[in-house]
Amino acid sequence: MSAPALDRHPDRLFPADPGTRAIARTLYEAVRDLPILSPHGHVDPRALADDVPFTDPAALFVTPDHYVTRLLHAGGVPLSALGIGRGTLPEAEARQVWRLLCEHWPALAGTPTRYWLESELAEVFDVTVRPSVATADSIYDQVAERLTKDAYRPRALFERFGIEVLATTDDPCDDLSAHAELAADPAFAGRVVPTFRPDRYLEAAAPGWADAVARLGAVSGIDTGSYAGWVEAMEQRRAHFRVHGATSADHSHEDVGTEPLSAAEAERVYRAALAGTASPGEGVALRRHMLFEMARMSCDDGLVMTIHPGVRRNHHGPTLSDFGPDTGHDIPLRADFTDPLRPLLERFGVHPGFHLVLFTLDETAFSRELGPLAGFYPSVYVGAPWWFLDAPDAVRRFRGAVTESAGFRRTSGFIDDTRAFCSIPARHDMSRRLDCGYLARLVAEHRLPEDEAREIAVDLVDRRPREVFKL
Repeated sequence: MSAPALDRHPDRLFPADPGTRAIARTLYEAVRDLPILSPHGHVDPRALADDVPFTDPAALFVTPDHYVTRLLHAGGVPLSALGIGRGTLPEAEARQVWRLLCEHWPALAGTPTRYWLESELAEVFDVTVRPSVATADSIYDQVAERLTKDAYRPRALFERFGIEVLATTDDPCDDLSAHAELAADPAFAGRVVPTFRPDRYLEAAAPGWADAVARLGAVSGIDTGSYAGWVEAMEQRRAHFRVHGATSADHSHEDVGTEPLSAAEAERVYRAALAGTASPGEGVALRRHMLFEMARMSCDDGLVMTIHPGVRRNHHGPTLSDFGPDTGHDIPLRADFTDPLRPLLERFGVHPGFHLVLFTLDETAFSRELGPLAGFYPSVYVGAPWWFLDAPDAVRRFRGAVTESAGFRRTSGFIDDTRAFCSIPARHDMSRRLDCGYLARLVAEHRLPEDEAREIAVDLVDRRPREVFKL
């Protein structure tokens, strides 16, 4: 008996109604092959700079992808059995990790993770059978064999995927040498740009903050013993990132409070934080003040400011202790934007050239706060659904919730937010199909002419990310 096929229906994600589906197909033809613009993600630029072949299927699909590992863990697979945090695994162990994925394949049913994995296997590696206990080894062998070929090295896949721009996420103290090497290499035609991510330098109440600030001072060559020195060091590092092609600064904290402090109070709390005597409340107040200052810096240097708040990082202490951060146990929180962002928007919301892209994991905020904010402030754009909301039905709800109050042009265009390099085309294609389906419904209901729907579909894929992220 043959194994069940890995089915990739050409009309996947399109509306079920035949007439609306036909319109969606037509719209999709206009965007299907457009270049990928990825303005926010977590791919390691060193992989592209060195162009070293991927080692094995488990390292490519499982161990670095917390979308995958968290679902397997929820199904009873220990993270230790998945090789988390151990680097390159021996072939026998990598194969066993892959077998665990295939054994638990039904646990992924209905999730976007399953959708992306199916797309990667079928469209990148030509796999035709559904993963299972019976097919695990044959699929592993097929993918592993492909990974030995030059056509499956990182740069070749970058070109094959049609990626025009790829933004990475980088520490302010990073020397950005990988980005410099890629920019100087005539053999690499793509564009890989860094993103300034200063979160840990703003969390004054967090352990290790003073050491991080000291390193910031050492790298920038600026004395960070004073609040003014911290600000200058941040500005210097932002300038370093801009020289290396950065177009945005990315921020993720539990809330988006932006209440500024007086100069004297900021200096007092900053020195107390360096001495380890600041209270938790003072640390939060300084972080909120610093986020306000980051908006001021974006107005000065032109870096797009993106904020994606509302996550309880490292929810399970024992997992953090054993395996470290970014291992699947970050959990969303309720998010508020209207009042917490008011100080920032009062000061900078109509500043010429300031772009503020707001993301959320709390979809109740789309229609209640983010859509209305983007529907008034010329600086504000609503970021695409990400992380726990980057699923088909959540994306459809996002379009309905935001478009009514802000329209299409006040949204960011798609962001893939991924460490899983081979999932990038699958994620972007999913977004294109869903947006075409949403537009097709508007056309079918005679709320939008088809020619304008086509223009909007192209705009969401191409012009929105270029303009919003200044690409």
